[in-house]
Amino acid sequence: MSTMKILTIGSKSKFLHLLFTGIFLCLFIIQSAGQKRDFKEAQIYITAQATQQLLANRGFTAFEPLEQPDENYPTIIIDVNKTFQTIEGFGGAFTDASAFIFAKLSKELQEKILKANFDPVEGNGYTLCRTTIHSADYSEEMYTYDDVAGDKDLKSFSIAHDEMYRIPLIKSALAVAKGNIKIFASPWSPPAWMKTNNDMLHGGKLKPEYSQSWADYFVRYVKAYQSAGIPIWGLTVQNEPMATQVWESCIFTANEEKDFVRDYLGPTLKKNGLSDTKIMIWDHNRGIMYQRAAAAYEDPEASKFIWGTAFHWYVGDHFDNVRIVHDAFPDKKLLYTEAGMDGSWSSAIHLARNMIIDLNNWCNGYTFWNMLLDQNGGPRHAGGNGLLSLRSNIITADLKTGEVTFNPPRYTFGHFSRFIKPGAKRIACTSSSDDFIATAFVNPDGKIAVVILNLKNNDNLLQLWVEGKVVKVNCPAEAVITMIL
Repeated sequence: MSTMKILTIGSKSKFLHLLFTGIFLCLFIIQSAGQKRDFKEAQIYITAQATQQLLANRGFTAFEPLEQPDENYPTIIIDVNKTFQTIEGFGGAFTDASAFIFAKLSKELQEKILKANFDPVEGNGYTLCRTTIHSADYSEEMYTYDDVAGDKDLKSFSIAHDEMYRIPLIKSALAVAKGNIKIFASPWSPPAWMKTNNDMLHGGKLKPEYSQSWADYFVRYVKAYQSAGIPIWGLTVQNEPMATQVWESCIFTANEEKDFVRDYLGPTLKKNGLSDTKIMIWDHNRGIMYQRAAAAYEDPEASKFIWGTAFHWYVGDHFDNVRIVHDAFPDKKLLYTEAGMDGSWSSAIHLARNMIIDLNNWCNGYTFWNMLLDQNGGPRHAGGNGLLSLRSNIITADLKTGEVTFNPPRYTFGHFSRFIKPGAKRIACTSSSDDFIATAFVNPDGKIAVVILNLKNNDNLLQLWVEGKVVKVNCPAEAVITMIL
């Protein structure tokens, strides 16, 4: 009995020791988090058409004491102790068009593009990328992984088409990124034989009798890519599910999408050991994203399978809708999944503006569209030629001359992807001037990245204020600036 008492007393003592040690560590962490940092200098990068700077490293600028910022000077104010959402990553899309063109280039140009996109030190460091489940509008031809009509059991399923161009490109990118890329995939349409219009193009709907086969198709796709050495981090249910297009498209109402996730896709992924695969709904414009999110999230059986809402930018701004979806459903994530654009300076500024505002409205990551297109904005197999300028390229490869051009949007995107790392948390960031917008993040290594956009077509002196100190920089017209503190 005495031995048992001694053991009991010893156990209690050990427990109390661990308890007080834990409390001390928690208090230390809390106290440390509230301590002021010693901000000495900021490293500054600038992209601006007016000065022809492209992610130019301006070096370091020292902070000066300033107890109270003045509203008469454009000032960005940050608070490193107020944090918000966590970043998943930034990147672009591995489309068939990009992979097809990439394969046509010399080994030297291929290595240059891979380094520019995926190198975490010298390149844009892409860590979150999209791809398509079989063909989309930016494919050199229309195809699926099972074209055998009525093959409910998917006995003819094969990703052989992707093994020609797309899978080699993705694997090369993963090698340069040291495996640090989260890849999510989106279908533009089920195979024609699963649809009401018997056509992959021109909208149509999934036939109810093929709902399970379509869910199984997702599983077969994820497992086939895993076997090829490419993990699939996430899936969107349907690209642009309210758009009838002349290319691959399929209509899902909010209730149809919710029911498909609840009754088929979610349970089928779970049954096949793929519960960790992130499911995202909507994958279309901001305009009606709240209605789509509410329909899915207010059904608890559907909601339990859904990681978040994916969205695009093509019709209007509607930025507040992104924030309202977060405010209504704060446990769900928000991912921007397709920014199609041309290679102009105006697109570069448009991209930076959208990214800053969406990130400030709780977006968890950002992916643009094609990573690489040819001199004609293709290849593209199905219609929509008038839209090529809207969904063109960040990098252009002229297959006639052999030249590769890195367009302005690639540099403005790099202001985010190079310096805001996966796991970074957004911090409080405000602007005293309508001429400037900004967003700020603290990275896992403690470094702070602040991205600022000058919305006006004129130079202006800009200040960044934090904890009683200020750093000043002359900001060119319509410039994007990243400061690293």
